[in-house]
Parts: sequence; C-alpha cells; structure tokens
Amino acid sequence: MSDRQPTLPNRQTPFSEAFKQFIAQGWAPHDPVLPAPLPAAGPARARRDAVSAQFPGERLVVPAGGLKIRSNDTDFRYRPHSAFAHLTGLGTDREPDAVLVLEPTDAGHEATLYFKPRAPRDSAEFYADARHGEMWVGKRPSLEELAALCGVDCAPVEELPDRIRKDAGTIPVRVVTGVADGELAEVLAEIRAGLDAEAAEAVAAADTELVVALSELRLTKDGYEIEQMREACRQTADGFAAVVADLPEAVRRGRGERWVEGVFGLHARHVGNAAGYDTIAASGEHACTLHWIRNDGDLRPQDLLLLDAGVELDSLYTADVTRTLPVSGTFSPAQRRVYEAVLEAQEAGIAAAQPGATFSDVHKAAVAVIARHLEAWGLLPVTAEESLGEEGGQHRRWMVHGTSHHLGIDVHDCAQARNERYRQGTLEAGMVLTVEPGLYFKGDDELVPDELRGIGVRIEDDILITADGNENLSAGLPRTADDVEAWMADVWAGRRA
Repeated sequence: MSDRQPTLPNRQTPFSEAFKQFIAQGWAPHDPVLPAPLPAAGPARARRDAVSAQFPGERLVVPAGGLKIRSNDTDFRYRPHSAFAHLTGLGTDREPDAVLVLEPTDAGHEATLYFKPRAPRDSAEFYADARHGEMWVGKRPSLEELAALCGVDCAPVEELPDRIRKDAGTIPVRVVTGVADGELAEVLAEIRAGLDAEAAEAVAAADTELVVALSELRLTKDGYEIEQMREACRQTADGFAAVVADLPEAVRRGRGERWVEGVFGLHARHVGNAAGYDTIAASGEHACTLHWIRNDGDLRPQDLLLLDAGVELDSLYTADVTRTLPVSGTFSPAQRRVYEAVLEAQEAGIAAAQPGATFSDVHKAAVAVIARHLEAWGLLPVTAEESLGEEGGQHRRWMVHGTSHHLGIDVHDCAQARNERYRQGTLEAGMVLTVEPGLYFKGDDELVPDELRGIGVRIEDDILITADGNENLSAGLPRTADDVEAWMADVWAGRRA
C-alpha cells in the first residue's frame, strides 16, 4: 500500500533461473507454534469497543502509515501511527502499511487487520523485494501469527481495496486522515469522487471527528498504560544516571552535548524502542533555547546542563522528564537561586494537579510563583499581579511556554482533542500530564543582571492523576538542589568504585 519504490531501477541485478531454483531449496520450516498474545491485546480490544460504540453502522479505517524516504532507497526508522498502535497493541516498528478496519455489524463492529504477510521462499518477493522480502527486512509474520499476537482477524492487504469499495455508497466510511498513502489513498479518493462541495465538506468533517475521538480516547489511561508509563519513567531515571556517570567524559571529549545525547540514546535504544523524542541536551546558554536539539555545544564545568529526555518503550509509551544539572556537581549561588525558584513553581503546579481541577489550574499555580520571584528580583516592570492579568504577560519574557501537556503513547499525547476536553478540560483519574515550569535568562538580555545571564532552568516530571490526588511517576530522580548534588556525587563515587 506504500508508494515507496522497493529498489532503485539501476541497482537491481537480474536473477538467473538457476539462482531462482537454488534459492528456494533447503530452508527449515517455519515454527508451527503461534506466539502468545501481546500484553496490550486485551486493553486494545476494549479500546476498539469504545470506538465502536461512538460510530455505530460506520466503517472505520485506521492506517498504520508507511515508510518515509530519508534519501533515495534509505528510509527513516518506522513508527506506526499512534491511533493504530493504540487500537491494535502493536508497537516498535510494526507494521508498515497495515490498516485496521472496523466493519459495522448488528452487534457493533468486527475488526480486521490488513497487512502484507510473509511470502513463501520460492517466491521472488522472498529474495528480490527490498521493501517486503525476508532476505532484506527479516522474517515477516504470517496471517495466523499476527492474529495470535493482536487477537484480531487478519487478511492480506491486497484484499483491502475491495473491502473499502464494498457498499461504500450505503455504508459511511471514516478514515484517520494524513496517514493513508499509495493505493489506499487512491481507493478513498475513488469512492469519494463526484461529491458536491457540501457532501465533501461533511465527509471531511466526519474524518476529523474520528481523529478527535481517537485522540480523546487516550486522555484517560487504562491500567496497562499506567504501568507502561511507570516503567518508561523508571528506565528514563536509569538513563539520566548513565548520563551523569559519563559527564566527566563528556566535558573531556568536547562537543559534550552530543556525548550526552548519545549516552541517553544508547540506553533508550537498548531498553526500549528509542528515545521518545529528540533529546534536548542543552549546556550553558543553549538551555535558554526551548527546543535545543542541535546538541553540538561543549560542556563546561561552570555551566548547567538542561537534559530533557524520555525513554519510549517497545509499546511506544514514553516518559518526558527534564532535570537541570550542574556540570561540576555543585550549583553556583546564582544557579541555585534560579533553580529553587523553578522548583517552587513546579511544586505549586504539582499540588494543583488534582482530580476535579482544570488543566489550566496547573499552569496558573506554577506561573504565579514564577511571576512572584521575577517581581522580587526587580525584573518585572509591573507587579506580579499585573503581569499575570489579561493585559499583562511580561513574565512570559522569561517563561514563554505552557507548564503542562498530556503524555502517553505520544510525548504530546491527545493533541487532536477538543479544547474543551484538553486545555479547558477537567483533570480525571488516569490522566498523565507533565508539570514543567522554567526560567530562561538569555546571555544578551540586558534587563537581567550579569550573574543571571545565560542561566536556563527547567524541571519536569510526569504526573498521574489519581482518585484522591496524584502520583509523581518520575519521582525516582531527585529534584531539590541539595538532592541533585548528593545524587551526582553518589553516581560519580559509584563509577570510581
């Protein structure tokens, strides 16, 4: 179903008949034992049921998406679309070009997963197809094996076009937009051809409604998801410790931000799928650039390192944690002053993250502390109260970003949810959100005293809303300045032992 070319036309050497006969011989049979179901198979079934209840009588099409070309015949590492992963339980790099279809029935919906199963070893696909062939990309599952893994009936992807076309004039079809490509996109265009402007607009609105519903389905995590988030945070804490252990080497080597990124990436790739997003390893003034992912700077002992990183597990659930660390192991007085102000703001935000509170209450609580400190330091041209008012906002010069976002199978999870369910929504047990205030004083900011210029601090934790409060999933990493210094010393002592 992908439009990617499997090989470049001038790179394929013809295969002789002798080779074709020889390559098909002498292979051990595939293991007849079917795999055990994925841990996510049961929860995914419940999620499909929830979607089914929202759209009775309609055909729902959820593509996994295909490979994206990086250069010529080299692809970016594949990751399935989050809605597809959420509804099937498939993670890591499974399964390019697959499509989940929920077909309406009298009892709700019947799920079928369409994908490209492995080919027999006497077929040209086995040895000549760089896109699907076992010689090129490894052993693909059979229909029966993937069905056993996911608990979903499976069918060859070649049958999908006829399924989409069948009764398309009488059965409404909704599709997750922005994912379908190749033949699937062509079939969808075909069945929707000839619609007048009003009907086309209604179809587009229906697709958007499906995307929104699937995003909002992830706002509240089930038990499996919560445990995955706990594990992602545990592994992330270990990754941060690995970075601290190697900080002296990062300083010595030069271009230490890249060394930090590499150490964390090695850990994340080893214990999980990868880093959940591009790691921010920002030293010195680079910490004042919110999305610093170039990571090409040196680490100097007198600077801070702002490390914003998270391990994404094989299930695709990710942590998102930030710690600001003194490269030398000890905060300077000015660094400590900024750090402790940010920590106080974070504590206020975490305290506000309660069931029944609004999502925006967390930001309000944290930023009120930020504004108060900026006023006390003489940086605001108005009072903190005036800055926090609708006509103010002067404090945003030093903290322009929001304090929180939802977290889960995406680092910015549920991003297509309606505003009234997200930014204006009410916090409920099972939601996971970040709390991450910061202060960023750029080196060329002439409104800031010299001792604060070039200091950037952010502290971020992953907070699970519970029935009676919250749980800090990333509490395994220290947060107070004293605890950070003691932890770093302990890590270095252990490395020397």
